[in-house]
Amino acid sequence: MDDSFILRARRVSASYTGRAWGVFGRKTVKPVLDSVDLEIRRGEIFGLTGPSGCGKTTLGRCILGLLDYEGEILIDGMPQARSPRRGAARREGALRVQAVFQDPAAALNPVKRIGWIMEEPLVIHRRGAKKERVKQVDGMLELVGLDPSCKSRRVNELSGGEKQRVCIGRALMLRPKLLIADEAASALDVSVAARILNLFRKLHESLGMALLFISHDIDAAYYLCDRVAVMERGRIVRVNS
Repeated sequence: MDDSFILRARRVSASYTGRAWGVFGRKTVKPVLDSVDLEIRRGEIFGLTGPSGCGKTTLGRCILGLLDYEGEILIDGMPQARSPRRGAARREGALRVQAVFQDPAAALNPVKRIGWIMEEPLVIHRRGAKKERVKQVDGMLELVGLDPSCKSRRVNELSGGEKQRVCIGRALMLRPKLLIADEAASALDVSVAARILNLFRKLHESLGMALLFISHDIDAAYYLCDRVAVMERGRIVRVNS
């Protein structure tokens, strides 16, 4: 197997089920992904763009193991489960791939302080003693452009850009091989979004991680990414360098 790819997806298909008229209606199946093939090289920033509803977020959630799918997804040579994982398998998958989502406020626990939020992944995976974890949190906050003193603040005391920086830092605490950014700048003001894009580039250079950047903004994708794939109606129709 070619070791130069961090992600290999082969013939990935997925669909959503629902009922047209509530719980008593007929069950319906809506195909979303149609035999998608995708490869991302190690250390590459790869863009995935397309119109709303084309399936790009669904593909990202399949790669994260959050949705059922058909086909094959390999991350760092290891197969991703074809249904949402639990227990040890879920914890192991978190070491390979993490995500940053569109709405930072919805992704952060509003009753916890930033230090607790940042340290939580290390606690769950039993990484180091308390002093070592605090030191890692301080280092990550500085890396994403925040002062370590913000550890004592709560989510509602931060701006939108600061919240997204916390989300990015938390996702990187376990040093995953692949980071998925799903519309991570689209909910922010233009100037703040530009700084977040530049932060992704800085982190890519510092950590050497691979990044899957999902966005409907094709200009942002071409600005940030080494290659860009365009999706339409559940399929990748072209890949541009």
